[in-house]
Amino acid sequence: MQNSQRQEEVTLTMSGKLIDSGYQNAFKAEVRSYFDHIAAQIDHWNQRNQYYYQDLDRLHQFFIPPGRRVLEIGCGTGNLLAALDPAIGVGIDFSEPMIQIAQAKYPHLQFYCLDAETLSPDDLNPAEFQFDFIVLSGVLGHLSDVQQVLTRLHPFCHPRTRLLLTFHNFLWQPLLHFAEKIGQRRPQPAQSWLSMTDVQNLLQITGYLPLRSSRRFLCPKQIPVIAPFFNRFLAHLPILNHLGLTNYIVAKPQFGANTHHYSCSVIVPARNEAGNIRDAIARLPQLGSHTEVIFIEGHSQDETWNEIQNVVSQGHPHFTLKALQQTGKGKGDAVRLGFAQATGDILMILDADLTVQPEDLPHFFEVIARDRGEFINGSRLVYPRSGKAMPWLNNWANKFFSLAFSFLLGQPIKDTLCGTKVLRRDDYEKIAAGRSYFGDFDPFGDFDLLFGATKLGLHLVDVPVRYQPRTYGTSNIAHVREGLVLLRMCLYASRKIKFF
Repeated sequence: MQNSQRQEEVTLTMSGKLIDSGYQNAFKAEVRSYFDHIAAQIDHWNQRNQYYYQDLDRLHQFFIPPGRRVLEIGCGTGNLLAALDPAIGVGIDFSEPMIQIAQAKYPHLQFYCLDAETLSPDDLNPAEFQFDFIVLSGVLGHLSDVQQVLTRLHPFCHPRTRLLLTFHNFLWQPLLHFAEKIGQRRPQPAQSWLSMTDVQNLLQITGYLPLRSSRRFLCPKQIPVIAPFFNRFLAHLPILNHLGLTNYIVAKPQFGANTHHYSCSVIVPARNEAGNIRDAIARLPQLGSHTEVIFIEGHSQDETWNEIQNVVSQGHPHFTLKALQQTGKGKGDAVRLGFAQATGDILMILDADLTVQPEDLPHFFEVIARDRGEFINGSRLVYPRSGKAMPWLNNWANKFFSLAFSFLLGQPIKDTLCGTKVLRRDDYEKIAAGRSYFGDFDPFGDFDLLFGATKLGLHLVDVPVRYQPRTYGTSNIAHVREGLVLLRMCLYASRKIKFF
């Protein structure tokens, strides 16, 4: 583009404000020219603001485990992509000097000089066709057509792909502009300032479902004591959270209804539930292409184990029945044992007290099989329930912990303590593989799954159930002691998820 023609089409200020029309091509040309020019200096600027970029690395590493297939749009010199330690790492940038630097620094990764707005699968090696994670970090404001880029990314997604988008909070625009003026931030090219709502809307209209969104980082300079306190704690509190510098959104592609016929494994932890074992089988509908039922007996004082053995030995015309005994203790241990032995595509938990009715399980199956959710949590707090099933104190405690964990997990969840939870086996295997991040902390089993699903970026949804009083035996719950355990887990979740 000739200089005179360029000046006729667009005029840009150093603050990056676009003033005239005919902007799209000129906008792109201006941004490309800027990054070509700054390429040799960008690592120097990044080093000057290392504290900020280290926080970006930590955020991405929280959601993206090592050894995954990762595509980064607007990769720059490749530092973030390399920090994620991918099995296959592909970076795309439309600045040739940036790509040359990135490839020289990280020869084990793949970098391409491509325009994300015209990207197609033909541009990449077929072995790099689809990715587990697609990262757009700090790039949205530099794109002349965000909608086109998001649309172009669909062929690079499989149903379990996650998009992770980070961008600056527009409330920081004056401060960031001032930082440029005093030499604390590199001068910026023309850019768009998108709000959280803008980006969520763009995701929705291009066929993605936003799963989690938040803000972080109140103090971008490493001031001892002050910066860690502001960034780790204050930045995550209500109201103050809206002032965070970094906006982030986790999203998944939507491919429409999934009609695949999944098989299903139903895990039934049972302790002192002899009178409910036969009813659990008699009332359970067939689920998917094949239903497997795994009873896990846990140190019962009644005839539960004998009853399970009798039911399993008699067999079932439609179900595969299995019986296991715990060597450990607690429902969490029972669930892990059952999931480890399960062969179904979809895993379900059905408490043997049958307060959640077996007849409700098809509702869970329908939601997950049609990809309307990826972690399905039962909610006992929607439909009317008797005081016998849930006394008023339990009811209010459940509501309190639901609000607390919704805040801590960053996703709304109405009833954290409902025993019925459903997820895909391949997702559970990923949760189990990443369990070292949280450790063995949960005697109930519910929160091990909830925390793992949150870190994995799964789509959490609630399915209402009609909660019924038990018809056999007495509750195994010690309300005061377990309430204190739940408070401890709130603090644990604060440290490992919210204030990490």
